Amino acid sequence: MRRIVAQVRKELTQIVRDWRTLALALALPVVMLLLMSAALSLTVSNLPIVVQDFDGSSASNNFIDAFRASISFHVVAWPVDKSAEEALASNAARAVLIIPPHFGRDLARGVQAPVQFMLDASDANTAKLVSGDASLITAAYNRQLASGSHAAPVQAAIRLWFNPGLSSKKFYGPGIFVLAISMFPPLLAAMTMAKETEQKTILQVYVSSISAQEFLLGKILAFMAVALGEALVMSSLLFTYFGLSFAGDPTPFIIATILYTFCVSSFGTMIGAIIPNQTAALQAVALGGFLLVFLLSGLMFPIQNIPIALRWISNIVWGRYYIEIVRDALLQGGGWPAVWYKVLFIAIIGAIFYLLAWRGMRRMQVKA
Repeated sequence: MRRIVAQVRKELTQIVRDWRTLALALALPVVMLLLMSAALSLTVSNLPIVVQDFDGSSASNNFIDAFRASISFHVVAWPVDKSAEEALASNAARAVLIIPPHFGRDLARGVQAPVQFMLDASDANTAKLVSGDASLITAAYNRQLASGSHAAPVQAAIRLWFNPGLSSKKFYGPGIFVLAISMFPPLLAAMTMAKETEQKTILQVYVSSISAQEFLLGKILAFMAVALGEALVMSSLLFTYFGLSFAGDPTPFIIATILYTFCVSSFGTMIGAIIPNQTAALQAVALGGFLLVFLLSGLMFPIQNIPIALRWISNIVWGRYYIEIVRDALLQGGGWPAVWYKVLFIAIIGAIFYLLAWRGMRRMQVKA
């Protein structure tokens, strides 16, 4: 145990002495959390649209006002002598609302009054969101017209749970929190291990009396301390800037965080032990610590939306389970009954990483 503590102290001393490494470990995750949470959004606001009203009645004006009142759209001016397609092709607008002649007369007669909503679908996700918003506005306008006649037999009361304000920050914040912890500590661990092999300083460890387990545990515990420091700093942002709080029992989050820091530190140490080259180790960590977690963990979109040929990979992506635990702790509050097996999976994956790292360093083993 004394040699493990000495190894931890040595690693932390090296990190503290190198201010660049310390900045990488603490400052960059915070910047990443703030920038990505601000850049990623599930809502659409102030989308420029052009309106071509060929009716000019009070009914059409009221319908246009419904779009103006929405925070999703911003009606922009467009010459009447130019076609709607030109507005989309020139990027002057992302959508065009076309109201045909006799719109008001058809509404007064009680017959269907179709309108056309042309939408730039080059960005498919934005197009789906905008299409849904336009449908909701139209449905609300229809209900307003029907309010004077008779009530619908079925009325739905919709209540939004966990995130009633539909804030994208509350959805992406926990995911980016996990992504930062998944990326930076293993990056530092892998580069440290690979650097020692490149510079041959690992030979000093080979001839010492320290065992492979003690050497690896010293490395892992040191970078666990760095990862926990990151988690503490970023958690303060989640609880202040993002307005989140524990929705239920916090113990699954606390225990999972400790296990996850062990998992990612073991992953970086394993990469550094197996790949004795800093550039190659960096690329391997970028693949596992960033790309897989970013794309296949449910951070960006539901796992059910991933093509089935690739979906199975998400079952071995350690970030997937931690993201679900963090979101449960900060949004849903399901507690241990909902996440116990996810905590167990993180522990198992971390143990596998440690065993693989030990196999890469087993030549250090000496007989007592």
